[in-house]
Amino acid sequence: MIDAQALIHSYGLSHKNPTNKAIHWVCVPAIMWTTVGLLWSIPHAYFGIGAGTEWINWGTVGVLLSLLFYFRMSFTVGVGMAVVGFAILGLCHLAEVLSPWPLWQLCLAVFVVAWILQFVGHKIEGKKPSFLQDVFFLLVGPAWLLHFIYGWVGIPFTPEPTA
Repeated sequence: MIDAQALIHSYGLSHKNPTNKAIHWVCVPAIMWTTVGLLWSIPHAYFGIGAGTEWINWGTVGVLLSLLFYFRMSFTVGVGMAVVGFAILGLCHLAEVLSPWPLWQLCLAVFVVAWILQFVGHKIEGKKPSFLQDVFFLLVGPAWLLHFIYGWVGIPFTPEPTA
């Protein structure tokens, strides 16, 4: 099991400024969606599956692989991130159907803007982004936001330690 509390604490050390935090509340979900959307957009005909299987794509594979990390943090984190991941897949599908632009173009534009804003937030914070220390912090950011939501609704983020 991954020490979720230690990761969340470590991530939080470079995310204390209220402006930086606000930027992260917008940009982390945007980056998650756009990353999955870009993966979704990779041609996947080589899966050898016919029509009507638009959900079987690299975006879905990416979400499922990320869930391995989150379920290792804790069961409750895994469940929460599964809900988030499947919602993001739904948004990718909706954007693909409703957007006048190809999904990859829409995602690329939002991805670039979101990352620029993230770096602006860290400039304001005066600290480097956590992922520069360890690339796995790219997965910790969404869990960091989830831990606040869990706190607001009274769901334990990680299991209580047993004596």
